[in-house]
Amino acid sequence: MSTPAGKSSYALAAMVLLLGTGCGIPQLRQPGANPPIPTDFPGQERPEAQPEAQPEEQVAENSSRLGYEEFFHDPVLNQLIGSALANNLELRVLNEEIQITKNEVIARQGAYLPFVTIGGGGGLDKPSYYTRDGAIDRELQILPGRPIPDPIWNSALGLGFMWQLDIWRQLRNARDAAMRRYVGAREKRNYHVTRLVSEIADLYYRLMALDKRIDNLDMTIRLQEKSLEFSKAMKDAGRGTELPVQRFQAEVSRNQSQKLIVRQDIIEAENRINFLLNRYPQPIERVSDGFFDITIHALSAGMPSELLDNRPDIRQAAREVEAAGLDIKVAKARFYPVLMINAAAGYQAFNPKYLLNTPEAIAASVAGDLVAPLINKKAIKADYMSANARQLQAIYNYQKTILGAFTEVVNKLSMVDNYSKSIEIKKKQLQALETSVDVASRLFKNARAEYIDVLFAQRDLMDARLVMIETKNQQLSAIVMAYQALGGGDALSGEPLELPGRHRPTFVVPRPAEVATLP
Repeated sequence: MSTPAGKSSYALAAMVLLLGTGCGIPQLRQPGANPPIPTDFPGQERPEAQPEAQPEEQVAENSSRLGYEEFFHDPVLNQLIGSALANNLELRVLNEEIQITKNEVIARQGAYLPFVTIGGGGGLDKPSYYTRDGAIDRELQILPGRPIPDPIWNSALGLGFMWQLDIWRQLRNARDAAMRRYVGAREKRNYHVTRLVSEIADLYYRLMALDKRIDNLDMTIRLQEKSLEFSKAMKDAGRGTELPVQRFQAEVSRNQSQKLIVRQDIIEAENRINFLLNRYPQPIERVSDGFFDITIHALSAGMPSELLDNRPDIRQAAREVEAAGLDIKVAKARFYPVLMINAAAGYQAFNPKYLLNTPEAIAASVAGDLVAPLINKKAIKADYMSANARQLQAIYNYQKTILGAFTEVVNKLSMVDNYSKSIEIKKKQLQALETSVDVASRLFKNARAEYIDVLFAQRDLMDARLVMIETKNQQLSAIVMAYQALGGGDALSGEPLELPGRHRPTFVVPRPAEVATLP
């Protein structure tokens, strides 16, 4: 039968519950609209689908699905990339960041389970005679058979139990948010892998281009030295002046000086590769003879929507959106009551020699607390709105990452196409300039052309070769960067991690909610 005190306790608990779950939760702000992802990349012709295509053929429809060993045909380059993936220091730092986020998941998993502790202790208690406890102790001292010491020694040994019931999924949502940040940390590492692969490949081809610049300068210097010797001979024979001699000498000196600057660029490019490979400066092995004939695996962009699955930075941004949405649920749960259960069981005695007497020294306690915020919830509201703002930041960053990825792919694919066409035109230009140098040199020897014609023809040929080298280098760089932009080179993605409480999402621009989903 319920007592009035029991009824009032239930009424108080109900009132606290109603007040705690009542109004006062701010409304969430919504993000601005974002345009849908295009269905195709501009200027890209898509072949008709072949129903009889085999799975191996379908994989080649998107270059991002090719490993770097398959995409780059150079074994020396692939060896450099493999060494970087094994030794790069930034990659090791990111691996430790993954371990930190993994430990956070483990910590969150234990937060919603009961805590059981074991311990013991002891101490003296000497109450004042002029207190209630002191008066009771004096009365007990004069009673026969009451061996109460003075002062009173208190000793205890036992187990403690504490459990916050996760009735609003606050602790489990915090665990799930930590899980998504762990996955996001892995994707951050994978994105660094794609950039590392592309940077090493770009530097490697850059070294080849610099080698060809040295060859171009050597060829030009040889031509100019021949013209210089002929000018000296003509002067000695009284058929020329000092002017062409000095002009050709100046050109030879200029190009010899330029060679030293190119060699410095080579040293810096080699040392950058060595730094990425975590080793001290040393020469980088390469064969530059066939630079103009280098071919890399043909690019295939696939569908724009495939970027959402292929690019690690987009996958990381998506995980951040999910984690931010779960943070909102965690913050919202602070408006509701928290139920805590505390219990203890063990031995307790005022004299250590009685501590293990059973069952006389056994002590136990259990209590439950239901606590909800009532007045002055500004801090909770502020945390809730801050969580909403962080989620909006994550959504906008997700949208920006998608837009940037799409733009990057379009730019690089267009660059590959235009530079490839430009190379074919420049080859014809080089043939014409090589012929003009030969003709100008023969006419100059026969006194039918001025030295300035030879000088300009040689300079134009050197400049055209230089532009040809840079154009080829830019073409290779564009292919490498397009491979990265598509999400290629992600060699350390590892096994997928199962996220608790939901299926694997497909990706569209998310909307904010108590948990931001990517439906």
